[in-house]
Amino acid sequence: MAVKYNPIKHFIKTSSYGSFILIGCTVLALVWANSPWSESYFKLFQENFTIGFTESNFAISKALYLWINDGLMTIFFFYVGLEIKREVLAGELSTLNKAAMPIFAAIGGILVPITLFLILNNQDSTLRGWGIPMATDIAFSLGILSLLGKRVPLSLKIFLTAFAIIDDIGAILIIAFFYAENLQLNYLIIGCGIIGIFAILSRIGFYSNYLLLTGSVVVWILFLKSGIHPTIAGVLMALVIPTIRMTEPEKFISKTKKATEAFKESEVKNALALSPEQTSAVKDTDKLTKKIQSPLERLEHALSGWVSVVIMPIFALANAGIKIDLNALTHQALISNIAISMVVGKVVGIFTFSYLSCKLGLAILPKGVDLKQLLGISFLGAIGFTMSLFIGELAFRENSLLVPSKIGILLGSLIAGIIGYFLLKHFLNPNNKSVVNKSN
Repeated sequence: MAVKYNPIKHFIKTSSYGSFILIGCTVLALVWANSPWSESYFKLFQENFTIGFTESNFAISKALYLWINDGLMTIFFFYVGLEIKREVLAGELSTLNKAAMPIFAAIGGILVPITLFLILNNQDSTLRGWGIPMATDIAFSLGILSLLGKRVPLSLKIFLTAFAIIDDIGAILIIAFFYAENLQLNYLIIGCGIIGIFAILSRIGFYSNYLLLTGSVVVWILFLKSGIHPTIAGVLMALVIPTIRMTEPEKFISKTKKATEAFKESEVKNALALSPEQTSAVKDTDKLTKKIQSPLERLEHALSGWVSVVIMPIFALANAGIKIDLNALTHQALISNIAISMVVGKVVGIFTFSYLSCKLGLAILPKGVDLKQLLGISFLGAIGFTMSLFIGELAFRENSLLVPSKIGILLGSLIAGIIGYFLLKHFLNPNNKSVVNKSN
């Protein structure tokens, strides 16, 4: 029986596995930062590292945690850009019928928590944190959903993923337009020009890994110099990756069949090594496999594990280490504002906008999902964590409000995750296994 590769299912599975490592790194960071060895934690991530040639003034020097936030996270945002492009072209956002419900959920999940934060906020110094409560952490939310096992309908997982991807688009736009500093247009214009060249190359079907890597590094540096956060360069470069296959499915089937037959016909003379004919057949199959996948598909598949299992956990380890002391707790208003805006604002926004869109006939509930389950998934959508920490870092970098903002994010994410888990555990049908297995 043929097995059909589904990128959305693969993404959900990988994100679920990665979420447990993410949770482990978060706990490790918190314990380490509040242990007798806390000095080593802060010394490690605040240690300056320089790349380049300091003598010729061609160097970039940053603390390790900034290399992670500005550099390593660019790969994460590049991956998010690939997801967005794939979903818009051929996935859950490719038609208005499919995209309507996640779009309305995301709009509510962005507007309501931001509005609530601005209403609750009564200090000018904390205003820059308005973007924090609108984010959704895909890995954490899918990880908690996976704890409920096979009773979760696939349609509910896909809805959460699609909504979170649209939410990411909102977060990316907010970072680009509202958290830019000292904008240098000359660097930005050159960077966008290079991206434009890649867009033209993509249009004509030209692609090179080496050229992409070189161009991406140059664009990253230009965006860094421009004042636009360099992670935006990752998203934009992802959007110009070609989606053209180098061979047609019919040719792929025909040629792989020939290669397989050649492999079968060749006699194995040595148990430890393939014959020259078999080696040639394997190489031919490998080339054909690369040709049938577009560069976008290959990159997304290659990066998914690294993003979920390596990059996001490292980000959590570097950013979740909060030393909880009396100084941090003096900013209780900011802590509670962020937590309330996440748990109340995000949930009300997602659920209300989704419900109203269905009532008005603008969208339909995903198959097998009812309003009670939608409420539970709205709480999981309120888990901001990594993206919220990222925006918090941009809003309050080198500011006494950074630690309280992180406490608010962790508190809000924890409350939303616990409530969402128990609501869904109560509302999901434990006899749903057969339906889910057929979907899978």
